[in-house]
Amino acid sequence: MSQDNAPNYQPLQPQYRLLVLLVSIGFFMQALDTTIVNTALPAMAKSLAQNPLKMHGVIVAYVLSVASCIPLSGWLADRFGLRNIYLFAIFLFTIASLGCGFSNSFNELIIFRVLQGIGGALLLPVGRLSLLKIIPREQFLAAMSLMSLAGLIGPLIGPTLGGWLVESFSWHWIFLINLPMGLLGIAVTLKALPNIQTPVQPFDTWGIILLIMAMIGLTLGIDSFSEQHSGLLSAVLIAMGIFGSLAYAYYAHLSRKALFRSDLFKNRGFTVGILGNFFARFAGNSIPFLLPLMLQVVFHFEPFMTGLMLIPLVLGSLVSKPIVRPLIQHLGYRNVLVANTAISGLCIIGFALHHATTPEWLRASHFFIFGILNSIQFVSMNTYTLKDLPKQYASSGNSFLSMIMMLSMSIAIAIAGSLITIYSLPSLHFTIEQVFHYTLMTLGLFNIFTLCIFLKIPKGQ
Repeated sequence: MSQDNAPNYQPLQPQYRLLVLLVSIGFFMQALDTTIVNTALPAMAKSLAQNPLKMHGVIVAYVLSVASCIPLSGWLADRFGLRNIYLFAIFLFTIASLGCGFSNSFNELIIFRVLQGIGGALLLPVGRLSLLKIIPREQFLAAMSLMSLAGLIGPLIGPTLGGWLVESFSWHWIFLINLPMGLLGIAVTLKALPNIQTPVQPFDTWGIILLIMAMIGLTLGIDSFSEQHSGLLSAVLIAMGIFGSLAYAYYAHLSRKALFRSDLFKNRGFTVGILGNFFARFAGNSIPFLLPLMLQVVFHFEPFMTGLMLIPLVLGSLVSKPIVRPLIQHLGYRNVLVANTAISGLCIIGFALHHATTPEWLRASHFFIFGILNSIQFVSMNTYTLKDLPKQYASSGNSFLSMIMMLSMSIAIAIAGSLITIYSLPSLHFTIEQVFHYTLMTLGLFNIFTLCIFLKIPKGQ
């Protein structure tokens, strides 16, 4: 590339720092909330008189709400203005966090988690859109780099902070700590974010209805397997999800105002990448939910120690970031994804070998290695999905990928919860430790099977 055509990257100017701080606050709140709850689930179950193995609904409710509302974020921001929608998102997230903190029953908590998820669904996409529309292109890389730090800090401190709050105070504080951050975010929004509006296409009502029907049906249909005597309900919900998916595929082929046109899938790389992101994330996304439960319910670790034990997993993810690009350049996407999918599956199966007496250094090393493998998997899949997408489809393709990632996470937690229920059936006579071990082995084997998707990547890529 000639020097004249090289991108002119510049440091972030002072007038944009407050805006980046604002977007970072929203990103941090959302990233923290996806990890801080995991270590608190057993304490929440005890307080709410629930089975800790049935508490996955707290996570599913949040993640499914995020997935369902992501497609709305861009249209709402363009139609009603960046500041109005971001202010609504951070206000709703904060109020819902307050509601979660004061919930006295499992059903109350689920309701407020849904509201929290709706707010969380708007925070990151609208925040990223704000940076894209306001900050000059030559300073955008610097802005995104600073914002991404907030997304790294949240998962890094989330499990440990959650464990400490549960031990030192109560589980309610994992939600109440969002209040000062939310109030700060509201104040900064009013000062730093202009209410930029953009002409929009008519709202895609039918498309949104079909998408939400598909996501809710598939996720709750799988999740309802965790409740005994719910076979008919599960079948109805899954049928609804499949119908919604097929109906949207037909609608997207015919309607020119569809959010995600069928033209997207004419790109083979995008299609393979989406399938990989959907199926190959099931096992990886379920591990941050399963490991804290196993450590506390099976091995009787305290919440704070559980949080500390999960730090190597996040550190592994951070360590992998600099090596992903040279690894792909040297081996190619096909080889990296096929090999890494198989090794990740074996690594997940390896968690079934853990016991209460497993040396801490060995457990931490295993978590660290899985963090590296999981990060390589996710980054490779994401970049392969979008790398050859034509420029005119870049925005809708990125939004569709974001939705699929969150949908896969919600289904992953539902599958993990259902597997625990199935392996807990009295007729199987498994101990609680065996239940978790067989769940992990099943997920690991499924992960290995998904490498078939990446064999569809042409050789040499």
